[in-house]
Amino acid sequence: MNSSKQRTGLLFGSFDPVHTGHLIIADHMLSMGGLDEIWFVVSPQNPSKQQKEITHQQLRKEMLELAVAGNPDFKVSDIEFNMPSPSYTYNTLKVLMEKYSGEEFVLIIGTDNLDAFDKWKNYESILEMIQIWVYPRIGYKGEQFAKHPSVRMTDAPVIEISSTIIRRSFSQGRPFRYMLPEKVFEYINKKGLYIK
Repeated sequence: MNSSKQRTGLLFGSFDPVHTGHLIIADHMLSMGGLDEIWFVVSPQNPSKQQKEITHQQLRKEMLELAVAGNPDFKVSDIEFNMPSPSYTYNTLKVLMEKYSGEEFVLIIGTDNLDAFDKWKNYESILEMIQIWVYPRIGYKGEQFAKHPSVRMTDAPVIEISSTIIRRSFSQGRPFRYMLPEKVFEYINKKGLYIK
């Protein structure tokens, strides 16, 4: 490990919308030590989601930028916007490592993703190329890979806030205001997002 490299945590997601749970997890990972920054990587199309279900990528990026404004340790990356869809983490990691050779990256995922990790494209190569820090999700243990030398299980707080539930709350006219950063809540209302 080259200690002169900046160490950056990568948190991938649709962020539709970004909510306080995302920020709490990122903040916890930083507070553990060993990371200099967290990059929120906006995925235009998650391989497990249908394109029609997802808010336009630029709007999701703008919400993220509002959410992290004022925190110099949080950055937003739209690197996948110019890559083929659907977005495979392995391909994105390769591009990031080539483009930012001065960075050492750490992948941040939940135990829900770790449980399904053997279904990811080139998952064995990902385990060889990057450290993976895992936060807990209720109902998932990530046991298959928990003891892998590249995997670090963390005691991050269990956050059960769902973007799906937030979208539904807006569509039903009862928005969950305090699950969102204030500026994101205002942005959603101004743009009329998630109202059916």
